Amino acid sequence: MASKIGQPFDQPGIWNGPYPSGAPAIFIDQVTRLGVPCGIISCVGNDGFGDINIHRLAADGVDIRGISVLPLEATGSAFVTYHNSGDRDFIFNIKNAACGKLSVQHVDENILKDCTHFHIMGSSLFSFHMVDAVKKVVTIVKENGGVISFDPNIRKEMLDIPEMRDALHFVLELTDIYMPSEGEVLLLSPHSTPERAIAGFLEEGVKEVIVKRGNQGASYYSANEQFHVESYPVEEVDPTGAGDCFGGAWIACRQLGFDAHRALQYANACGALAVTRRGPMEGTSRLAEIEAFIQRHDMSIREAAQ
Repeated sequence: MASKIGQPFDQPGIWNGPYPSGAPAIFIDQVTRLGVPCGIISCVGNDGFGDINIHRLAADGVDIRGISVLPLEATGSAFVTYHNSGDRDFIFNIKNAACGKLSVQHVDENILKDCTHFHIMGSSLFSFHMVDAVKKVVTIVKENGGVISFDPNIRKEMLDIPEMRDALHFVLELTDIYMPSEGEVLLLSPHSTPERAIAGFLEEGVKEVIVKRGNQGASYYSANEQFHVESYPVEEVDPTGAGDCFGGAWIACRQLGFDAHRALQYANACGALAVTRRGPMEGTSRLAEIEAFIQRHDMSIREAAQ
């Protein structure tokens, strides 16, 4: 991570890190930190970057049996720099790294036999053998009566590849919980308005749609209800990984038995907490931290109203 705002990639500078990261890893670390048993399927190289992720996830309680170490490949990496506008630029080494080699042969069906929920990050669907692996897992989990959630944080250019678009629609057709950002609602829909797109997802079998709206909060839609929950005002330090923390908190809270409104409140709080910390996975929070944050925020609102 660039240490200064506006630091370019093509000039020498000071970089902070390495940090454990990767959207699926951040998501699953947030799930485990809320006390929900979980695991991850991935590949890393036999190097320090792989070790930092494995050690962090294992220390926090993630089942790492699904992580394959590929001795001939390097662990995926990403560099990020920030602009005064709040925008970010990235350089990714993913497709040709260890995680880009994940295929059906790395899917251990024994790990999946007790899986009741499988979450898919759209950013992982960048190769055909990765898509094949996801299809295998989704099919197994659905046949066992499990739930599929899908966060379509996909690169738009992927949609120009017919086979990749077909794969995304395959996943969406089996999705129970769909979690697009506000700008992604129309990506996999034939409709021209967000309202009609969301209605279409629900008509086609999705049970819950959660639309992430950044610092404007998030909205929930199902066949029976819809509502919006505002976010929490905080001073932003680093937004990287906040959406993954939000998603992990939402899924974990639902697994813990929270109703939709309370789960969305906690997910919003988790995302807000994440942007106050520097480092992608450093933004994950424990339940006590989220509840203390919500309590402090509620107190500040009451004080301001007096």
